[in-house]
Amino acid sequence: MTSQNPDRFLRLAAVLDRTGLSRATLYRKIHAGTFPQQVKLAERCCGWRESAVEQWLINPMHYSASDAPIH
Repeated sequence: MTSQNPDRFLRLAAVLDRTGLSRATLYRKIHAGTFPQQVKLAERCCGWRESAVEQWLINPMHYSASDAPIH
């Protein structure tokens, strides 16, 4: 039997730390479809799926949000 780790959600500070992007660049890339969309977790809280950020980190120059798996 294989156990799969559940996907974690990363908050903005963690995403910026892992990617090295500025906040403005991150949101510009989201708008352009070249970075994963954030997920609304609560009324005033959002995060990014860790697996989506890791996928972006593999090849940031050729990432397209349309290629991302749907959760």
